[in-house]
Amino acid sequence: MALSGRSKDESLPGVLPVFPLMGALLLPRGEMPLNIFEPRYLRMVRDVMGGDRMIGMVQPVDEGQEGDPALYGIGCAGRICSFVETEDGRFLITLKGVTRFKIVEELSSMTPYRQVKADYAPYEGDRLTPMPDAGIARADLIDRLTKFLDRRGLSAEWSAIEKAPDELLINSLAMICPFSPAEKQALLEAKSLRARTRTMISLMEFALADPLLDEDDQQPPVPN
Repeated sequence: MALSGRSKDESLPGVLPVFPLMGALLLPRGEMPLNIFEPRYLRMVRDVMGGDRMIGMVQPVDEGQEGDPALYGIGCAGRICSFVETEDGRFLITLKGVTRFKIVEELSSMTPYRQVKADYAPYEGDRLTPMPDAGIARADLIDRLTKFLDRRGLSAEWSAIEKAPDELLINSLAMICPFSPAEKQALLEAKSLRARTRTMISLMEFALADPLLDEDDQQPPVPN
């Protein structure tokens, strides 16, 4: 990924509350709307709103596991950039992705929500401003995307896709396309924007080669 020399000088918490959500993918500078209704996550949002407003989004490895499911080792920290409390007590928030992180360890906590010790060092580049043209295989991606969406009976705003800068295009597609949780994790862990693009093209080609491709979208993710 082509990067400029500017870095976002943001304070990153060493201890990060996490929101395990199967199938949810947040990437740096991406935005994710969330409907918070479970009491433990209402408490988490209240707590972080009084501080740095940072939450870690991370997928559980197996949500069918009893108790707190094991988590993937890599997640993405986001900052709450919008907050609305509904009349029935829910929180409608939007997280803006800041940087990926590696889970060093999960911490014992008195809070009802889970917290981890986070290491951001492997992803220092996430806070650098990307160049508008990152040199991705854009034509190849659009070709596979057209076939992928057509196969699933989905449509797209092609004018917006054509105008989108490379990072916005790739990360938005990674977040909204109906990939499996494991595939979304692979997109999250891609080392660069070019690598994420190559991974996405490969995932679309794999899906197109499957004669049993389910044309239904993934079900909405459910929090653990």
